[in-house]
Amino acid sequence: MTRFGYTLMTEQSGPRELVRYAAAAEAAGFDFLVSSDHYAPWLEEQGHAPNAWTTLGAVAQATRRIPLMTYVTCPTMRYHPAIVAQQAATLQILAEGRFTLGLGSGESLNEHVIGAGWPGLEERLERLAEAIGIIRDLHAGGTVSRLGQWYRVDAAKVWDLPDRPVPIAVAVSGPRSVQRFAPLADEMVSTSPDAELVRSWHRIRANDSAAARSRVTGQLPISWDANRDKAIQRAHEQFRWSAGGWDVNSNLPTPASFAAATQFVRPQDVAETIQCGPDLDAIVAAVRPYQDAGFTDIAVVEIGDEQQDRFLAEAAEPLLAKLRAADTDS
Repeated sequence: MTRFGYTLMTEQSGPRELVRYAAAAEAAGFDFLVSSDHYAPWLEEQGHAPNAWTTLGAVAQATRRIPLMTYVTCPTMRYHPAIVAQQAATLQILAEGRFTLGLGSGESLNEHVIGAGWPGLEERLERLAEAIGIIRDLHAGGTVSRLGQWYRVDAAKVWDLPDRPVPIAVAVSGPRSVQRFAPLADEMVSTSPDAELVRSWHRIRANDSAAARSRVTGQLPISWDANRDKAIQRAHEQFRWSAGGWDVNSNLPTPASFAAATQFVRPQDVAETIQCGPDLDAIVAAVRPYQDAGFTDIAVVEIGDEQQDRFLAEAAEPLLAKLRAADTDS
């Protein structure tokens, strides 16, 4: 049975609002929460970028049952992997076992801020693989010293560890990243409903005793509103950045860069790729490709901070009812 989640989008909401939305999403019946981890918004119109880890610590205390996940954290530049290991362990304790550490190779938008440049894709993948090894070692307990290709760890130890190691999910975008990270991670993350990626992930993990339990988590932006024109306008204003695709989006450094790169994207272009308006059945249909591709978990992103309260109060429960009914019927 598919699980349906809600996205805490740090690029479009402040920290106090995100904590409030998390509690409301749990009350509405969502199965899990995912949180982005940004240093800057994609576009200035979104207007926010609070620290995800501080916010998730508060979310862990404001909720009781709902699982949490970073979607996703880059443990290679802005954060040293030893720090991510400590943050994840602490959050898992606060969440009482509800947290999954979602990792990815990052975007220039968030990582260039430390002044170390932005490496090419192959180096980013190598850094991520090494970082996962460090996090695994630290979560196993004991003192870790390592001089690797990209990171040095000097007598590090995470002193507060949860009873069980934090599950690790990794974002993949193509066959090369699946090949590299399926043996290293517990779960898969992807924003594209690509059935072959899912099949490849499970084939590679076939010899792992936990493979049958591997989650595959995706994410789908929507712009729900009783007025479709307003929904399209809001999606265009705040989410036109998504038109660039991953190769572009991972390399642009500032919100101004995204504004320039998407200046010719029209509202109708956005409406062709993002479900806009009040039609819940259309949202259910938009989710179907992820289910058909083998995704076990699908998180919706409701676009626009100003719309979150109405979405959670008016649309969330009937949408979840329709999603679950369609999932049962399939």
